Parts: sequence; C-alpha cells; structure tokens
Amino acid sequence: MRLDLLAALSGVLIALQARANGELSHRLNNGLEAALVSFGSGLIIIVLISLFNPSIKEGIRNLKGAVREKRIAPWKLFAGMLGGTWVAVQTHIVPLIGVAIFSVASIAGQAGASLIVDRIGLTGGGKKLLSKRRVGAAVITVLAVILSVFDRLDANNLSKIAVFLGVITGALGGIQRAMNGEINEYSHQSFTTSLLNFIMGTSFLIVILIILVIANNIELVALPSGPWWIYTGGVIGVTYIAFSSTIVQHLGVLNFTLFSVGGQLVGSLAIDILYPTDGVHISAYLVSGIVMTYVGVMVGGVSSSRVRKPAKPQ
Repeated sequence: MRLDLLAALSGVLIALQARANGELSHRLNNGLEAALVSFGSGLIIIVLISLFNPSIKEGIRNLKGAVREKRIAPWKLFAGMLGGTWVAVQTHIVPLIGVAIFSVASIAGQAGASLIVDRIGLTGGGKKLLSKRRVGAAVITVLAVILSVFDRLDANNLSKIAVFLGVITGALGGIQRAMNGEINEYSHQSFTTSLLNFIMGTSFLIVILIILVIANNIELVALPSGPWWIYTGGVIGVTYIAFSSTIVQHLGVLNFTLFSVGGQLVGSLAIDILYPTDGVHISAYLVSGIVMTYVGVMVGGVSSSRVRKPAKPQ
C-alpha cells in the first residue's frame, strides 16, 4: 500500500478513536472513566510491547541520561498528562457535537497553539519568528470552526461550550506534541516517548478519578458488555503511534501532516454520516468548514516547509 494512503489511514484512526471513546463515555455516562479505560488499555498494550522490544529499554536509558545531565527539563516528561486531558475532554464532547466538528475544532486549536509553541521556543529549538502565512493559516482554521457550526449558533449553551472545549483540547494536544518532540530527541525511540505518555496520562486520570470519587462528585459504574468496538480506543492509539512513527520517516513531517489531517477530516465526516451520535446532523456549513480547515492546514504546512538554509561560514 502507498505511504500516502497509510498516512491518510492514520488520520482516519484518530476519527475512529474519537467515535469509540465518545460512545463508551455515552454508555457509561462518565467521561473520565471512559478516558481511563482507553488510556489504561493502551498502556497495557505498549507495556507488553516494551517487554519484547530492547530498543524501548534503550530509549528509557537515553532519557534518564538526558534528565540526569539536565539536557531536558524534568517537567516536560509530564507531557502525557495533557494527553490524558485530551482524551477525557474528547470523551465528554464528541457525544454532544459529533466527530467532524470535534476534529475541526481540535485542529484549529492545534494550529493556534503551534504559533505560541514556536514563538516561546517550547520545543527546545529556540524561539522562532512567525510568518504572515502561518498566522493567516491559524486564522483560517479558526474561521473554519465558526463556519462549521454557523447553523448551530442558536443552539444550547452546552453545545457552544463543547465546541470551545474542542478548540482548547486541540491547543493542549499541540503543546503536548511539541513537548513529545523534544522528549523524542533524547529518547531516540518514539515508542519510549509513547510509553512515558501512557504512564503519565493513565496515572493522571487515576488520581483525578479517585479525588472525584472521594468527593462524591462522580460514581464509578460497571463497564457495558458491548458493542466490542467501544473498547478499541487504546488499541487505536497504539496503532496510530506505530503508523505515524514509521511513515513520517519516509514521507517527512509536512506530507504526513497533510495526508493524515485529510484522512482525519474525511474519516470524521464519513463517521458522522454513516454512524452518527444522537442529535448530530451534517450541513453544508460543516462540509465547507472541513474544506476550509484543510486549506488552512495546507497553507500553514507549505509555510513551515520553507526553511532557510543556514549561511555558509565566511
């Protein structure tokens, strides 16, 4: 299979994960518990993989050395907590607004966060100047969110809050990606970085869940017997990691991003058409917003690919 199609398929996996986690949350009526099931199952899978993969253990040693030598700030190792927050919010809002609108909102959040991340130099490569093209791309994706929900602006406040949280969630995902990029520079193993993320994210969700249960703000319920696909969130997450870490080496970051985002947007639209959550409907505004989102991603991607070569020493 062609690598560009595999990259697009990895984007579809993100949409499928959102639908599975959202349905599990709906049936449990408990988004945090659904997020823990998703993250926890992914952790179990990647721990099993690490037992038979010496390179992951080597990555752990590399990362320990980087922390010990103060080449990376210890607080950046907690990037997985942002991932846990992403999944927790995702499980709450997908049942309210559907996979497609969530995808558009989260991509807009990522585009906006990437500007801040680059400007403050969070990735460790130093501060970067922001081009007009990238700022314009971020504006396009934000406008795409507004267009996507234009016919729902008079909807209840809960839906509006859900869309806003989708943007915030995307921003957190963008920050997490930047932090993971730096972790990966020192671990030299993408699965090591992922293992750390799953450990941190699962631990974070367990702590939050325990606090809320003790405070009587939430009640744990028995897991539903089915359907089976609502429990695939963790498996999909690990599969996506395997796909992306392999394909990006051959396609490059720019091409992988363009194809995977395209797959995510088309996949999310197809899911909302073929198997929507209750109350979700497809409108011309939503389809137009999806197209505009991809245009924004393309504009930003082309800009970021134009990196000037360093001047030769005199």
